Amino acid sequence: MSRNAKIAGVAALAGMMVTVGVVSASRPTPEPATVQTKGALTAAAPAADLRRCRTVTLPDSSCDAAWEAKRRHFFGTDDER
Repeated sequence: MSRNAKIAGVAALAGMMVTVGVVSASRPTPEPATVQTKGALTAAAPAADLRRCRTVTLPDSSCDAAWEAKRRHFFGTDDER
């Protein structure tokens, strides 16, 4: 390969790199996606119930209800999917 061909190849490669840089810099930045929630997040009362229920060893209906509410909140319900 001659010296002139090498210079032309390097110049073509540099030109493509500059073109890619200009095109990527001139692209508009996409807007971040917004997340919509389906209701107010209330964590104070359920969190206190769950802390209390972690140490309960006997069956407790209020703890069962608190854990079920936490599961539904985490996994969602079938009609939301």
